[in-house]
Amino acid sequence: MVVLNKIYTRTGDDGKTALGNGDRVAKYAGRVAAYGTVDELNAFVGVARSEAEGETETALARIQNDLFDLGADFCRPDMEKDAEADYPPLRMVQAQIDRLEAEIDSMNAALEPLRSFILPGGSRLAAQLHVCRTVARRAERLAVELTNMEPVNAVAVKYLNRLSDWFFVAARCANDNGKADILWVPGANR
Repeated sequence: MVVLNKIYTRTGDDGKTALGNGDRVAKYAGRVAAYGTVDELNAFVGVARSEAEGETETALARIQNDLFDLGADFCRPDMEKDAEADYPPLRMVQAQIDRLEAEIDSMNAALEPLRSFILPGGSRLAAQLHVCRTVARRAERLAVELTNMEPVNAVAVKYLNRLSDWFFVAARCANDNGKADILWVPGANR
């Protein structure tokens, strides 16, 4: 259980932070950038969730919880030492990706195929979901970059890839199942 009774600790005043295994690293370290961007994404999901209703709101609540799981995964290096840890580190699992894929397929079934790229926007919720999509893509880029520096749970990176797809399809659903999508018109303002 997490107990946070004192919010400031002053331990980060020197520009370093603690990872899940206790190691102290610079606040700009790749691992910190990855889970910090996941945290930023979670905040944007919270904004979108405030506009959502029904199953979309419920799905966004699940995603917010998954994003905390993802942050926990990213903040814990040394996957090869998981078995030695005092408690089992939280890692993303394939079932979380499978759920996203099933939800994408379900939402996509109601949509007409795209014949053009779409511009982010439309309804307020759709616009917010497009912001979530782009932040998820940035988090994914940072996670992929991190994989070139140190071991990272591959499922965590795949989750971010699928999540950005989920946000794209959900944004189309929020635009009256794609009927209110704003289509890109190449060269329209030349």
